[in-house]
Amino acid sequence: MTTTLSDADNARARLAEILIRTGSEDRAAFRDLYTLTSAKLFGICLRICGERQAAEDVLHDVYITIWKRAGAWEPGRASPITWLATIARNRAIDWRRAQTVRRASPIEDAPDIADDAPDAESAMLTGETAHRLHHCLDELEVRQRSAIRTAFFDGVTYAELAERSSVPLGTMKSWVRRGLGRLKDCLDAG
Repeated sequence: MTTTLSDADNARARLAEILIRTGSEDRAAFRDLYTLTSAKLFGICLRICGERQAAEDVLHDVYITIWKRAGAWEPGRASPITWLATIARNRAIDWRRAQTVRRASPIEDAPDIADDAPDAESAMLTGETAHRLHHCLDELEVRQRSAIRTAFFDGVTYAELAERSSVPLGTMKSWVRRGLGRLKDCLDAG
């Protein structure tokens, strides 16, 4: 079954309404928010942390932050899932930076612990929305597209991206910022 654009819009509107209610300290809305978003946010945390227990701990911190800051979410600035995913990504990156011992092997070598079901990201970006996103990503310059995909899908920090590309940190941030601006314009036009 494919999701139509109106279904995606309805899901986004429902999530926005739940997030607004959570900002008003509505505990039932917070439970609904957790039910609707925990799989996606856990996936982000796990991908960046690389350890299940650490991802669970970070996810706990993410929801504490969401509970405290939900009232500050501005519907016109970011979609609810983007705002939530950014909090999860930033908390996971903070955890990763705080670790004194670096992993001996890259996360790609970690055993596959996920089930065979589609991941939360795939479930959230289905149908036409996913097609539009991929189309807009393909419209970006190669370096912007690569930086955005690596930063947001693999959880790599801007500093790590700059080092990998042998460019100054400010340059990498500019590439990503300009790319995200172009991506937003493309998605808004679609």
